[in-house]
Formats: sequence, structure tokens, C-alpha cells
Amino acid sequence: MQYHPRPAPGAARPWAFPAPERGSLPNGLTVLRCHRPGQQVVAVEIFLDAPLDTEPEGLDGVATIMSRALSEGTDKQSAEEFAAELERCGATLDAHADHPGVRVSLEVPASRLAKALGLVAEALRAPAFSDSEVERLVRNRLDEIPHEQANPARRAAKQLSKELFPASARMSRPRLGTEETVARIDAAAVRAFYDAHIRPSTATAVVVGDLTGIDLDALLADTLGDWSGNAGRARPFPPITADDTGRVVIVDRPGAVQTQLLIGRIGADRHDSVWPAQVLGTYCLGGTLTSRLDRVLREEKGYTYGVRAFAQVLRSGAVDSASGATGAAMLAISGSVDTESTGPALDDLWKVLRTLAAEGLTDAERETAVQNLVGVAPLKFETAASVASTLADQVEQHLPDDYQATLYARLAETGTVEATAAVVSAFPVDRLVTVLVGDASRIEEPVRALGIGEVTVVSG
Repeated sequence: MQYHPRPAPGAARPWAFPAPERGSLPNGLTVLRCHRPGQQVVAVEIFLDAPLDTEPEGLDGVATIMSRALSEGTDKQSAEEFAAELERCGATLDAHADHPGVRVSLEVPASRLAKALGLVAEALRAPAFSDSEVERLVRNRLDEIPHEQANPARRAAKQLSKELFPASARMSRPRLGTEETVARIDAAAVRAFYDAHIRPSTATAVVVGDLTGIDLDALLADTLGDWSGNAGRARPFPPITADDTGRVVIVDRPGAVQTQLLIGRIGADRHDSVWPAQVLGTYCLGGTLTSRLDRVLREEKGYTYGVRAFAQVLRSGAVDSASGATGAAMLAISGSVDTESTGPALDDLWKVLRTLAAEGLTDAERETAVQNLVGVAPLKFETAASVASTLADQVEQHLPDDYQATLYARLAETGTVEATAAVVSAFPVDRLVTVLVGDASRIEEPVRALGIGEVTVVSG
């Protein structure tokens, strides 16, 4: 019997993060385009320069209501009619507000791009801010808040922000607003926020996908090019300040069988030269199942299903020559453990951090992290949506268009010593704010005995 020869692997092809082509429309809209042959679902990300700290006092959440209204209709179509038009295009449309600004995200087959982009452009030009639509969105948002409050992870995040940032800072308060502030929002407030901040001259559209046979210039001119507005002025980026004095806050949930952990502080964002080393070191600490935290807390002790360390950019402004960097990232460790294991788990977590500071990372840990972070990139960015989202992230964080491509090269070049120094600096054992959502009657005393900071109990 003859067998076919065993297939041999082909030579690895070089990969680089896609480079966009930058341009602009006569109305001032900046455009980044990226032709990706074979990706027949085109992704469009539109960044609107309307950060949360521009919301009027007492109206936290108005940016969220406005963004939802943008994605649900125009003044010529009801929400149902607008959704039906999108469905006929095979398109999905979403919008959300966050600290850097508002993002509108569209995915649509390339053959229907013209129709779908026309709908988005109409929503931006003439959004539906009728009294009834805004009242419906406000009611929906108010219905969501109790569910978020009941979610231990969301409750921990809310408390950590309140602890870290001064009360006057927008970052200290929930991104989507509170029951009190959302209840005040009406159509007039939404319209005023839109008129004050939404305009093409301060917006950027990112278009990624297979653009073969598409005259994108003409298409953009006929859709987003018809959007008009006053020229915007550059806004200052006040520095972000935070209090990371080591302490513990227990959000009391009587009878809870688990404790949600969220341990954090703020640190360097992507403008800082330490970012690649910080990413690498944080991944070694808690980025995967084989990381140090999981190896101890999950595999050896069985306290948790998983614990993660991460860095999330909160807001990233251009570096100011006088005051320095104006951005920051949240550096955090999160997970959950059963109630009785809260004290021992925290004790072992601090031991991991102290051992890391004393002994450093190993070359093997660093090599595994590089392989996972850099090696997975070709798969991570296989879809147009992932590329478009990353390019839009770069826009809102005021980064150069080639930032992501150079980041992978810098990660590969970062050594074990640099990664160790960065992660130890990111997670100093005496400068971490620990939030625990759980049964205070059962966890307060074991946590106090650890000596990791003053312990305060607040209502859940």
C-alpha cells in the first residue's frame, strides 16, 4: 500500500499590524482606511470627541443616553424603522460612551456598505432626540442600574473608582451615571450635549475591510461628508490624580458565599516608555492560567477559578510639555474566592507580590509571555472589527498610527529585568487599594489580621 507523503509545514510568513492610510474630508472629518483583502465584513469605528468629563454637572450619564440615541434612529425614522433598515443591510450598529469619548461601531457586508454608512451618517446628522425616545432610553438605563449594583464585579469597580479619585473628578463616579443623575436627563439635555460636542471636525472614522471595487472616497463624500458642524476647539487635558494609600474597603453583602476581589491603583499609560515592560510583567503576574497568581491561588491552593492582573487605559491625552503626561491606566488584580478563603487568599496574593519583588521574574516566564502576546497577534487581528477597534483606540489615546505595530517589536525586545522592574513598580505591596465585596461579618477580622492597610466597611 502506498501512502501519500506526510505534509510538511510551510515557511512562516512575516506579519505586521496593518498600516492605515490617513486622510480627511472637506467637512474636517479625519479618515483612516485599511484595505484587508478577503475580509468581506467591513468594520467602521467612528470616534467622537465627547469625553465623560464634559458632561454637565449633575447630568452624569447624558453622554451614554446620547450615544444610545445615535445608534437607534434619526429624526426621520423611528427606532423600529431604523433597526429594520440596518437588518436589511445585514449590519450591526452599536454606540457607547466612555472616559475618552463616544464610539460608534458598524459592521456590515462590503456589498451593503454604502446603504449602512448612509444610515449612520443620517443618525449623526439628524439624530432622534424626541422626548419619547429619550424618556424610553432613560427608563431603560434606570432599569439597568439595580442589576449592576447587584453584580459583585460591577459593585467592586464602582467602589474602587470612588476610593481612588477625588470626588470632584468624573472618574470617581459611575461611567453610565447614577439613578439620581440619569433621572434628571431629558431631551433638551441630550440635544445640548450633542450640539456642544458632536461635530465632524473633531471626529475620526476608521474603515477596515475588503474595499475591492468600492470607491471609498465617493462613498464617504456622499455619506459622512454631508455631515456638518462648527469647528471645535482643542480642550485641555487636566492631569489625573489618585490616592493609592494602601487600604482595604469591604462592601458588605451579608450572607454572600463568595468574596469579589478588586485590587488596584493608577499607573503609566501607553505614552510612557515603560508600557511594553509593564504589559509583559503584568502578563507574567496574572495574564493567563500559567501566570504566578493563578499558579498559586488556583492550581496550588484551589481558592478561585481564576484571578487576573491587567492594565486598562482610562484616558490618554497628548503629553503636555509643562505638566507632563495627562493620561493614566488602571492597574488591577481581580477575581473571586469563597468566603472562608478570603483571608488566606489575600495573604497568599501578597506573598506572590513580595516574592516577585524579592526574586524577580524568570527568563522562562518572560519567554512564555512574549510568545503568547506577540505570537497570538495574527489571530487576534484576523477580523476587520478587531483592527478597526485598535486603530480607533490609538486615535482616542492620541497615539501614532504605527503604535500597535511598533509595540510588538518593543515587547519582543523587552528583557526579564525590565519586565520585573515594571511590574514591581506597578503593584507595590504598600500602595494598593483593595476592595472586597462580601460578607463583612465573616471576612473583616481575617483581613484586618493581614496588616495590608486600614480596613473600612461600607454598605453594599
